[in-house]
Amino acid sequence: MQTAVDTKQKQGERSKVSEDVLKMTVPTGRMQDKVLTLLKGLGIQFNQESRSYRPTSSDPLIEGKFLKAQNIPNLVALGRHDCGFAGYDWIVEQKADVVELLDLGFDPVRIVVAAPESLDIVAAQKERTLVLASEYKCLAEKYIESKKLNSIYIRTYGATEALPPEDADLIIDNTATGATLVSNRLVIIDEVMRSTTRFICSRQALENKVKKQKLDELVMLMKSSLAARKKVLLEMNVDKADFESIVKNLPCMKAPTVSELYQGSGYAVKIAVDKDEVPSLIPKLVAWGARDILEYKLEKIV
Repeated sequence: MQTAVDTKQKQGERSKVSEDVLKMTVPTGRMQDKVLTLLKGLGIQFNQESRSYRPTSSDPLIEGKFLKAQNIPNLVALGRHDCGFAGYDWIVEQKADVVELLDLGFDPVRIVVAAPESLDIVAAQKERTLVLASEYKCLAEKYIESKKLNSIYIRTYGATEALPPEDADLIIDNTATGATLVSNRLVIIDEVMRSTTRFICSRQALENKVKKQKLDELVMLMKSSLAARKKVLLEMNVDKADFESIVKNLPCMKAPTVSELYQGSGYAVKIAVDKDEVPSLIPKLVAWGARDILEYKLEKIV
């Protein structure tokens, strides 16, 4: 029979487990697919039901929530969530007091100042107060101050590039290729900063030993997964006569892995190489005498 003491003890244990569950925010929008793919490679899957923003997690020690990317830095800084993924531009824009754990390198963009092709800014601001439009309030106001522009700031809510020339003289916006700016007859006149997706956490989360350990493990696995994306494993058979000349020319992380083939008929050689090297490397391997060359995708490099 379960006693009141047993019940209270079990409730206490459940409460302790709940305190140690890592609350993770995943951005909606263009970042989401890359982040979820990365997490899936670590064995963490979020299954979304209908339109719910609270997916079920395959890891019992991780609780997920989908949020708009711009909301994540401040909510993590406040400790409402332990960790999350956000663009560096919004971390800076919000002056969010968070700990950056890892630069994932996803979605690289430039935050730029752009203006209509025909606008002479120096001459125009002598005649009138310019209008600078942007979603980035802090970055825009800081830019106006630093450049001593005769300008006022107005807040935009998407499609910032559509405002000039009728509704704004300048804009501050993010761009990956600059194609959207060009199509709207805008030219880049300055660069404010560069941004990529970052994995961040709250300072409070690091004070919890269980959460800190989980975050450290996640960072290690993310690094190993990202490193593996840049390399492939090549395996080949090499005759004894060609072995020395081939092995000494092989690029690899440290040294080739070599094992003797059945009945001493040659060697099986494995090397991990940069993915970009493969197209030029394989013809060389064939010319050197390697055969039965296999290429494998890597999942992690620890």
